Amino acid sequence: MAKNGNNIIVYSGGTAIAGTRSSEIQSGAELIEVSSPSQGTWRQYIAGRKEWSVTVGFLVLSDSALAISNKTGIQDLLQVGNTFTLKIKERTAADSDGVTGTAILKTAKITMTRGNLVQGSFQFTGNGTLSAPAAQA
Repeated sequence: MAKNGNNIIVYSGGTAIAGTRSSEIQSGAELIEVSSPSQGTWRQYIAGRKEWSVTVGFLVLSDSALAISNKTGIQDLLQVGNTFTLKIKERTAADSDGVTGTAILKTAKITMTRGNLVQGSFQFTGNGTLSAPAAQA
């Protein structure tokens, strides 16, 4: 069955990032070119190191979308460079059905247009492994 984007939630720590409008997760692996004794004219590769990132679009609220206590939504701009534990899973799924990892907030952006809701986006860059969380007993 196809997934509905509304049901995929990004959590910072244990709190859903408030007012999430859209999310995009990307993982990738570098390709290392190797020479092949049997392929003189074609390139051949082996998989190298992996990386991942998450971009989240959200509605800016009066409270921090990152669940930083005593901070406003606009003060989330000051959190760039900080490290967060992220969990991505379906809204009603068990934690073990999603993925989790530590990421650095690379970019925080807020767009304020007259007559419209204030929108923001966070770009997180993975800092280590993206993995399935351990099942809780």
